[in-house]
Amino acid sequence: MIRFAMLGSGSRGNATLIEAGNTRVLIDCGFNLGVTEARMQNLGIDPASLAAILVTHEHGDHLGGVARLARRHGIDVWMTAGTYSAWGDRRVESVHQFSPHAGWRIGDLDIQPYPVPHDAREPCQYVLAFGGLRVGILSDAGAVTPHMQQMLSGCDALMLECNHDAALLDAGPYPYSLKQRVGGGFGHLNNEQSAGLLRAVDCSRLQHLVLTHLSETNNRPDLALAAVHHAMDSDASWIVCAHQDEGLAWREVVSA
Repeated sequence: MIRFAMLGSGSRGNATLIEAGNTRVLIDCGFNLGVTEARMQNLGIDPASLAAILVTHEHGDHLGGVARLARRHGIDVWMTAGTYSAWGDRRVESVHQFSPHAGWRIGDLDIQPYPVPHDAREPCQYVLAFGGLRVGILSDAGAVTPHMQQMLSGCDALMLECNHDAALLDAGPYPYSLKQRVGGGFGHLNNEQSAGLLRAVDCSRLQHLVLTHLSETNNRPDLALAAVHHAMDSDASWIVCAHQDEGLAWREVVSA
């Protein structure tokens, strides 16, 4: 079994817990130390039990809380060389740099990063595996590449960005330059782009599909869910949205 939960998901902070066997990792930490520890406590987790923090890229809503959490609890941090060069914080003692094309193992979890197009130095996302089960994460990408499709095909659980509705973004309050950034090829996936990815990959094994990083200004859960339901031809209860403040409670991925 693998299980996962989210401390929160959105432009004000992101963090995802994944555990299998005797290994527990946190992917990103965009919350301050007090919020992070409180939300982990609400999920029944001691931060000191983390084997690692895996970072996707250097933007503050993903990396802003990593240093203090790692220093407080002595946690190893993993990030690409590009992300490390853009980070600038050298006070964390145990930082491991990796290529986004090469996987490795932490305890019982196999970690496979993969590169994504986003306006950061060397961003990546992850597929984590244990006992034949695969959990995929895709967020903060402006487009879907064939390699991303290959990496996420056949997952048992998927956390998938549905950042914005294209029409809401176009009509919304953001300045033109920010609209261009968010909706551009190095910005964030909109509902239809994420729906298109689901049409292109093997979803036959999916037990959980979680829609993440929804914009509080340029999207609504009903719009994101409608796009995905149409793509999947399903309105199954395992298709849900993660929330900025409530995050996502534990979900279990089990062998057939």
